[in-house]
Amino acid sequence: MTIPRTALALLVLTTLPPTATAAQTAHVIEDGQAQVVPEFADSTTWIRHELWVETEFDTDGDGKPDRVHVDVARPAQTDSEGLKVPVVYETSPYYSGVAGLDFDHFWDLRQEVGGEPIARDPFPADIPHRATQPVISNSHVRTWVPRGFAVIHSQSPGTGQSQGCPTVGGANESLAPKAVIDWLNGRARGFTSIDGDEEVEAYWATGRVGMTGTSYNGTLPLAAATTGVEGLEAIIPVAPNTSYYHYYRSNGLVRSPGGYPGEDIDVLFDFIFSSFPHVRDHCLASVRDELNAKLDRVTGDYNDFWAERDYLNHIGGVRAATLMAHGFNDWNVMPEHSHRITEALKERGVPVQIYYHQAGHGGYPPLERMNRWFTRYVMGVENGVEDDPGAWIVREGDEPNDPTAYAAYPHPEAEGARLHPAGDGHWTGTLSPAGGPDRGTGTVVDNFAFSGNQLAAVEWSTHRLLYATPELSEDVHLSGVATVRIRVAADAAAANLSVWLVSLPWAAEPEHINENIITKGWADPTNAGDDDIAAPRTGTPLTPGEFVELEFALQPDDQVIPAGARIGLMIFSSDRLFTVHPDPGTTLTVDLEGTSVVLPVVGGAEVLVRAMGAGGS
Repeated sequence: MTIPRTALALLVLTTLPPTATAAQTAHVIEDGQAQVVPEFADSTTWIRHELWVETEFDTDGDGKPDRVHVDVARPAQTDSEGLKVPVVYETSPYYSGVAGLDFDHFWDLRQEVGGEPIARDPFPADIPHRATQPVISNSHVRTWVPRGFAVIHSQSPGTGQSQGCPTVGGANESLAPKAVIDWLNGRARGFTSIDGDEEVEAYWATGRVGMTGTSYNGTLPLAAATTGVEGLEAIIPVAPNTSYYHYYRSNGLVRSPGGYPGEDIDVLFDFIFSSFPHVRDHCLASVRDELNAKLDRVTGDYNDFWAERDYLNHIGGVRAATLMAHGFNDWNVMPEHSHRITEALKERGVPVQIYYHQAGHGGYPPLERMNRWFTRYVMGVENGVEDDPGAWIVREGDEPNDPTAYAAYPHPEAEGARLHPAGDGHWTGTLSPAGGPDRGTGTVVDNFAFSGNQLAAVEWSTHRLLYATPELSEDVHLSGVATVRIRVAADAAAANLSVWLVSLPWAAEPEHINENIITKGWADPTNAGDDDIAAPRTGTPLTPGEFVELEFALQPDDQVIPAGARIGLMIFSSDRLFTVHPDPGTTLTVDLEGTSVVLPVVGGAEVLVRAMGAGGS
């Protein structure tokens, strides 16, 4: 009888590591990168097996530590030659499927700002549970196993064949991958079944691990790193959500992630909850009820619930060398998520490099960059990657695999250049370095029916204020974070406030939208008095007609605005694709004397003034 290869793989789990009978196959390093080795690359010999790792938490309430499901793909030489290999690891809540994108089960955006939300109808229990899944995923396997790494995957708690409950940023999402890394280092127990006592050891692992993944899968490497787990040497997060507050809120304002209007943290729980049917009621009562109770779609303020799910608050545990990747036009998980973490890690002396591109959500760094990172920090080969440039940015029109190297991000020569609006913003007013008094006011009548794209494209509108520089006589390179200061009053107790920085003339074709949008930002004027508007804990209702002053950051960017274009500042109220949709009619009055924007210009104000010519004086 022929035993299937998967069965043979499982058989080796309980054996002791084989004794090498010949010289070990060696890893090959060239140009500081691990190379494909023919002996490792023969996929017919790869060893594939699954196991369950015991964690240190019990979220399903059965009185026993939850176990997480893991799969392994490793070179045959780990058994035939006793070779020990480093590990590339990805974990996810998505591997066993997700609920369909039925927006009827999202939050209704027809909500007044600061008002009670319309009750949400949760997703039904419609994710079919997969009872078996010996191969969780094949991602990264064909890239890294031929180079002499093992590749493992695990399913997040409360998803697939992992026990427990999903908590969407709760502590167990950090501790689950920690347990897997502990298992790889002999500090945690692995078992051949979900409820058995037959143990399996990672005798083939060096204990050095690198994690990677995109979006939620990119969040979890950072989550694991915050635990300080020994053995996690490097992470490559791609478009990671580093704070659930910043994903679902913006400067105190209730805001949807781009492309998912009405999503909130409880919606994401429903979307990923693919665990065992017998734990469903417990998880709904113990987790989703807490999400609903604490997410606060009324004020949009920061609280302890959100603070727990903000990885910047746990950054002190991170020692893993971090190669961060993000798109400057990612309006789902916005680029501030990467920027806030990399800045904090640099301050702590953790090795950091950054890869940014001009597209949207996702986008791995070039393989060369990833390979150098993992070869240095996971394989332990001194290849000098720490001396490489600190930032790699794909310039406009270039291919993703051809980034331009910079010493750092933001560009070391970027300096703030302040511009002031003036004139009639219902048409297009002026934006210039000249400040001074008596610049008057502008009014915005809120109406969510108009999208930001529409408002930027029209010649005249009472629903937005638009101010623009003269045509630039030369390219202007913006690199870093623009900040806006606004003095505003409303005729209501609360209102949305949205700000876009745009490049004009506006091109209506969808393929050119990214060329027109420089950056965006949103804020709640009721939080104007909060010491930290990025994470405000208290708000004060607006007194109709009384001005308040706000200053907040727009999303990070790195963009070259070409000669012939104009830089525009657009101020409006409800952003149809991002904010809640209150009844139209609230009027905002903007005091132009108290309003300005600071642009991060490479070369500083002198470059911007020169590019604006006589019209910029």
